[in-house]
Amino acid sequence: MEYKPHPYQEHATKKILENEAYALFLEMGLGKTVATLTAIDLLLNDLFEVKKVLVIAPLRVAQDTWPREIEKWDHLNHLTVSKILGAVTDRRAALKKKADIYVINRENVVWLVETLRDKWDFDMLVIDELSSFKSPSAKRFRALRKVRPLCKRVVGLTGTPAPNGYMDLWSEIYLLDRGERLGKTLTTYRDCYFKPGRRNGHIIYEWTLRPEGKKIIDENLSDICTSMRAVDWLTMPERIDIEHYVEMPDTVRKKYDKFKEDHVLKDLDGEDIIGLNAAVMSNKLLQLANGFLYDENKTAHEIHHLKLDTLEELIEAAQDQPVLINYNYIEDEKRILGKFPGAVTIDSPDAINKWNRGELAILVCHPQSAGHGLNLQYGGHIIIWYGLPWSLELYQQANARIHRQGQDKTVFVHHILTKDTMDEAVMTALNSKNVTQEGLLEAVKAQIRR
Repeated sequence: MEYKPHPYQEHATKKILENEAYALFLEMGLGKTVATLTAIDLLLNDLFEVKKVLVIAPLRVAQDTWPREIEKWDHLNHLTVSKILGAVTDRRAALKKKADIYVINRENVVWLVETLRDKWDFDMLVIDELSSFKSPSAKRFRALRKVRPLCKRVVGLTGTPAPNGYMDLWSEIYLLDRGERLGKTLTTYRDCYFKPGRRNGHIIYEWTLRPEGKKIIDENLSDICTSMRAVDWLTMPERIDIEHYVEMPDTVRKKYDKFKEDHVLKDLDGEDIIGLNAAVMSNKLLQLANGFLYDENKTAHEIHHLKLDTLEELIEAAQDQPVLINYNYIEDEKRILGKFPGAVTIDSPDAINKWNRGELAILVCHPQSAGHGLNLQYGGHIIIWYGLPWSLELYQQANARIHRQGQDKTVFVHHILTKDTMDEAVMTALNSKNVTQEGLLEAVKAQIRR
């Protein structure tokens, strides 16, 4: 296919060429992969500034998206790719192959750094989904930090650079400029732009951005980052969000309220279910809202089937139009597949291609599997959220698989929510983008108070 770049794609490619370290904060659907590959091709074969490129990406994106984009565009067909994926023997073999671009999933970054050590010879690094390196304590960040000085060029790609707030930015930007703009350490960054919030004695549980902090950070990053929103550049299909509420019967409501009060639900099929802390409580209350509860052995106990009934009604109302169902827990998937035998999971062989060819009536997936780099807009325009994640990033990415350029119908995003439960708290948090740990804690507290 002939590549006819949009002006914003030309701008993105130009910025990569002009800067040895650069981040593209482009929303989903803006074609940042092909814009980056175009720059890589020019740097490899026209400007001769780099010789060997490493792309770090989520597994499915490393496996499919980057190789597929090279095959798709005529001007990139000559580029060769080696996928450092799979078993150790396969990864070692892929490293030995001669190629222009090597792609690896982020889970194997530590292995790669430890394997190559002082033999690291990638002079250009592309981090696809830069926000997955937002934790400075994560092993993948610490490993990449070691070899960052050996990379002549670095490109960071993401549509959600700060999914949980500006604190996320430090480690991401450090991988670009090694601390030049936001400080050499997280402590320096934090002390400069944030102030202590909730605390217990000397222990500080949260940091809040100073009133002037955002403006200063934005100014400091203006020469190394470009941010673009799809709505500003593309004609996007209309999106309609709909919430469907289900009501617990009194017997189930009593169990929910009792567990909320006591943090324990006794005598459930002979098992006691205990909630240990806020995060665990949040999960347990969401499970109850969905109709089941895991015990300490990860055995699921059915509580109700209200959401399954509503899901059946929504599928019937779709009148044979394809439906994408997003779920939160493995037990959700089991129950959905049990209820709808013709449903297919996104991890099934060739499921994505079948969906886009219009051959699947129901596609079931976890938002982590339907995240970055997948195009699902050709197979349908109806999304149903059976259970919601706390992650705003996962929620937005999953919706953007269908609500994106190339979709020619109005996109309907249905949310099945159990009334007066943690479902509503998560929906509120996602709508307000208050999906930090603090948001979760407050939601649990509010549920318990109620």
